[in-house]
Amino acid sequence: MQKPDYHILVCASFRGTEAKGKCIKKESLQLIPHLEEERADRGLNAMVSSTGCLNLCEEGPVMVIYPQAYWYRGVTSDEAVDEILDALEEGKPAEKYLLA
Repeated sequence: MQKPDYHILVCASFRGTEAKGKCIKKESLQLIPHLEEERADRGLNAMVSSTGCLNLCEEGPVMVIYPQAYWYRGVTSDEAVDEILDALEEGKPAEKYLLA
């Protein structure tokens, strides 16, 4: 496997072995199939992973992109994912969703 240019993390709210946070209750895991599809369609050299709780429950669903260290809040739709990926391809953050 080639080292990815980007690692996209989606909060899955796990604390220990249980999903207790708000991101998963706001259907954060439903974003992953669209992220994977868009990654492939756009030819992005990226890895998509779910994570344990990122401790920003009130901001969720939370998504993080490394190595840029872009932390996004309120990523609740495929359209939000598209805007974030569009900005990433342009080499900038998607300000609308960016955590301050």
